[in-house]
Amino acid sequence: MNATKPNATKLNEFDLVIVGGGLVGASLACALAESPLRIAMVEAQPFNTEQHPGFDARTVALAAGSQQIFNAMGLWEAIAAQGVTPIRRIHVSDRGHAGSAHLDAAEQGLAAMGYVADIRVLGQVLSRQLEQQANVTLFCPASVKAVQFAPAHAKVVLQHDDALHEITAALVVAADGGNSFIRNDSGIATFTLDYHQSALISNVAVDRPHRNIAYERFTDSGPMALLPTRDEQGNDNTFALVWTLKPEQVEAVQGWDEATFLSQLQQRFGERAGQFTRSSQRHLYPLKFLQTREHVRPRLAVIGNAAHTLHPVAGQGFNLGLRDVAVLSQVLIDALAQNDDPGDLGVLRRYARWRRRDHLQTSLATDALVRVFSNNFLPLAVARNLGLTLLDTLPPLKKQLVRHAMGYVGKLPRLARGLKP
Repeated sequence: MNATKPNATKLNEFDLVIVGGGLVGASLACALAESPLRIAMVEAQPFNTEQHPGFDARTVALAAGSQQIFNAMGLWEAIAAQGVTPIRRIHVSDRGHAGSAHLDAAEQGLAAMGYVADIRVLGQVLSRQLEQQANVTLFCPASVKAVQFAPAHAKVVLQHDDALHEITAALVVAADGGNSFIRNDSGIATFTLDYHQSALISNVAVDRPHRNIAYERFTDSGPMALLPTRDEQGNDNTFALVWTLKPEQVEAVQGWDEATFLSQLQQRFGERAGQFTRSSQRHLYPLKFLQTREHVRPRLAVIGNAAHTLHPVAGQGFNLGLRDVAVLSQVLIDALAQNDDPGDLGVLRRYARWRRRDHLQTSLATDALVRVFSNNFLPLAVARNLGLTLLDTLPPLKKQLVRHAMGYVGKLPRLARGLKP
């Protein structure tokens, strides 16, 4: 995607500057496609490269609510056409203990509880949509050097095309990830927690079809997840693996050849998914918890991983960010309809209040899963396995858990209900 000339009265004036063109930032711009807002998007990495956050080799588990949001944005058909794998059942177990639970889409009257999609595919679909939007100007590759907030506007200083540029906007949205420059430069405090764990990411094949079952297995080093996928030939016997490792395990695992890796994986996971037969390249990502103390200030909103970075144990990170997009886009469009300033703190507080419950519940639930299931204290192990067994026998509790996992939390924005924002 190439930068285009701004659709603005003055070339450096916009209504909205989105800093960060990854999945969350790009989704926000796409959600505002039919609005009159003049949008500038600032992204450091060129699109269509492996370095760009929307074009790496990982997969993401899209909750059913996220699928609904993409569908309302008019993007789901293009995403599905490139291949997604529905999750019809989820099996949860605790290594070394008898407790387990099963979540079944059919029992809940659903076609699927979620879908597994390549991040690369999502990035391609979003970038193609942005290319067609007359109200978006892309500054890429570009980096933010400074941001200044005044009562009437915000000014962003960019390094772009080997020169410094100044652009102004009513609102700046920080969607620039866990190490957000905008958040840090603005002095917004965060609560962070190092899990002292790393996530090993790989694609693995097994000797039988996966039957659209996702597996979550808790071990003493942390959770392991297998998400059903399809290989390049369309075979349904592959999984996206997320294996949580302790620091002392990382060096050894990095040195394993494929045969040793598969053997160790089999030992740790068991044979419920079948026999592991091959694996792809492995990638390691350090894990931490991050939550901002503030989500909005005058002329500033912080969304996605810039506002909340979660452990991947429940696969909620991107889904939480996409729900940020659904709410913020609706708040901004409603503000325009009421002739309100989109960067006014009163408007932005509507967004912050709306998102508070989901942020808190999802963050606390994810962190609790990591802590409770990574602890080998015997009474706690007994209690959590009893909890898994009870979950499997209490349909109302299971239904509530499934609804939360699908992203149906509190008051739903229009996009999450299948409507335009």
